[in-house]
Amino acid sequence: MTTALITGATAGIGAEFARQIAARGDDLVLVARDEARLHAVADELSARHRVRCEVLVADLADRAALRTVEERLADTARPVDLLVNNAGFGVNQHFVGGDVEAEQAMLDVLVTAVMRLTHAALPGMLGRGTGGVINVSSVASFIAGGTYSAAKSWCTVFSESLDRSLDGTGVTVMALCPGFTHTEFHERGGMDVSHLPDWMWLDAPDLVRSALADFRRGKTVSVPGAQYKAIRVLTGVAPRPLVRRFSGVRGPDRLRLPSQPR
Repeated sequence: MTTALITGATAGIGAEFARQIAARGDDLVLVARDEARLHAVADELSARHRVRCEVLVADLADRAALRTVEERLADTARPVDLLVNNAGFGVNQHFVGGDVEAEQAMLDVLVTAVMRLTHAALPGMLGRGTGGVINVSSVASFIAGGTYSAAKSWCTVFSESLDRSLDGTGVTVMALCPGFTHTEFHERGGMDVSHLPDWMWLDAPDLVRSALADFRRGKTVSVPGAQYKAIRVLTGVAPRPLVRRFSGVRGPDRLRLPSQPR
């Protein structure tokens, strides 16, 4: 019996990871901010799949709460075999004139938490000679789409670097880089994505099945969906100025400067 710890486990991609990993018979440690939703997910999965579901209520932007999750990952008496760093959110604002504390909170969850939780999990995995980490990044990591892209770029390169350094140890690290996915992510962030065509959307169940298959095969970067695989190739071969140009609309007329009404 193996155990997986999943952050952001109550909705979207994280909840789908929990469902599919529980379905294969693995125990779970579920991490999120909403205690009621955490217990609802845990109760459902434990009843349906007869697995053990432990709950950790934690806001990963809070360093004390993050430390409790680090301590759980470092507990050699209760080993975690798979860490899924999924928790995240976007900030729907321009950087100039925006709320810097919101930017800091996003950076804390997308970068600091990923780094610290991975750092806590790896020694035990290396000692056992088995285990792995899936860091949920984004196709945004291949473009120049603001501070969210910058944070996800760190996540992708961090995962690639770690996986290379762990070659031959029995422990693997994979960056999962999905595109637009039907979840609560955009609604929670107040983002209007109604203009996007149907072909750009992924479904969470298919995405997670593809990611877990890629992880079993030992892939370092997983990009679900043919459309996003093509985008990754194009961003890799296109001149970087062209990638920047098509990464989003930019210009002074699009910015809300501090003196302007919101």
